[in-house]
Amino acid sequence: MFTTEQLRRLCAVAGLDRRDANAYASVLDESLGVMAGRPLDQPPPSLSFLSDDHTPVEFSLAFLPGRAPSLRVLLEPGCGAGSLAENGRIGLRALRTMTRRWGFASDRLDLLEDLFFPLSPQGPLAVWCALELRPGGVPRLKAYLNPAASGPERAAATVRQALERLGHREAFAALPPADGYPFFALDLGDWEAPRVKVYLRHDDLAASEAGGLSRMDSGPEPETVADFFRTAAGVHGRTPSGPGTGQDLRLGRRPALTCHSFTETTTGLPSGFTLHIPVRDYVRDDAEAHARAVAVLGRHGMDPTPLTRALAAVTARRPEDGTGLIAYLALVHERGRPPRVTAYVSSEAYGVRPPAGPASPRTVPSAHRRAPASETVQQSQQ
Repeated sequence: MFTTEQLRRLCAVAGLDRRDANAYASVLDESLGVMAGRPLDQPPPSLSFLSDDHTPVEFSLAFLPGRAPSLRVLLEPGCGAGSLAENGRIGLRALRTMTRRWGFASDRLDLLEDLFFPLSPQGPLAVWCALELRPGGVPRLKAYLNPAASGPERAAATVRQALERLGHREAFAALPPADGYPFFALDLGDWEAPRVKVYLRHDDLAASEAGGLSRMDSGPEPETVADFFRTAAGVHGRTPSGPGTGQDLRLGRRPALTCHSFTETTTGLPSGFTLHIPVRDYVRDDAEAHARAVAVLGRHGMDPTPLTRALAAVTARRPEDGTGLIAYLALVHERGRPPRVTAYVSSEAYGVRPPAGPASPRTVPSAHRRAPASETVQQSQQ
């Protein structure tokens, strides 16, 4: 089905062979459950927060100099559920099925179940899972949880308690000021140093402020972060909505996010820092978003060709005909590793956001399908 075929084509872009592509497509198909066979000419059964058009799948490619990009897929297994509580139960079952399939431990997730899965959850999501696809058919697995599950006023306390349960007792105090806590994430499975990741929302953020948000020991230079902000957000000499001066312009539509990852409990300091820019809200169309991504990749010595191929693998529409295909650009720093750039690519299974759309986008019927409108979100494995 639709997203399965997108995944197969993206696997080819990332250098994964057909056997791996089919194995990962099967996992995606199984994880989406009843959604896998739902025709796309029907509206989405729930307003998934995962993407602007409510497709419960998003792709991303992580770039490093001189290497093929790593391919990830983010999905919401419980997206077709009738309630957020049932969404969470389905998502947890899907995650535990994956951990059993690949022999991964789920003890860290088990420690947090009562915090993130209350009887009457609130918020825009219950649980997402992400697969970092590797040769051999065994991915790295990540769980994304909702700190506001017990209410937005409890989000900070939930993050603090989750960090403490996982042994990171000083970590919360190390986080910079924020306007919200949208996600709490865990690495599950075969990771050299499994991370606990806290995502922060920063309303009306300026480039000069973004440069000071890292709390890593020996982290990125502030100007490196600020330069990425300006390039990705397009504020070199203008605001996204009109003339300006560039240096201290703010993102007044969709906010920027930072991610602070923790791998050791001794210092309390994060070992990783990521700045996420929602590029789709600060461009005219995807041609401009692609140009921004190419500029960012070039500044960091990375080949943009796979990104261009990835966009063609996902859609046949012209970049000028919509905006949102590239949803976010992120600059990632992790201790002991070279910086990487991640581009988040939307499936657009249900709709294409019009060029120069508003901050809260509407969707229009897709005009780029590779399959008929009666096609389903997934496509039968060939």
